[in-house]
Amino acid sequence: MNTGLWILFIVLGVLLGAVAGFFGARAYMKKYFRDNPPINTDMMRAMMVQMGQKPSEKKLNQMMSAMKAQQAKAEKEKK
Repeated sequence: MNTGLWILFIVLGVLLGAVAGFFGARAYMKKYFRDNPPINTDMMRAMMVQMGQKPSEKKLNQMMSAMKAQQAKAEKEKK
């Protein structure tokens, strides 16, 4: 086989691997953040205390459900 052909195959393989790796990592991170949102109730509670509010469970649950609904709406609009 020709040396130039080998070099072409190697370059194509590297490019295809980079593209596949990018999209694979992107899909993995989307799934990770969907399953593990960056804010949880403990963080929300700490933010409310810092703002001078007394966090009740009802208020925390309302805020978390509102955030999840907003996230679901944003995902739905993307599709």
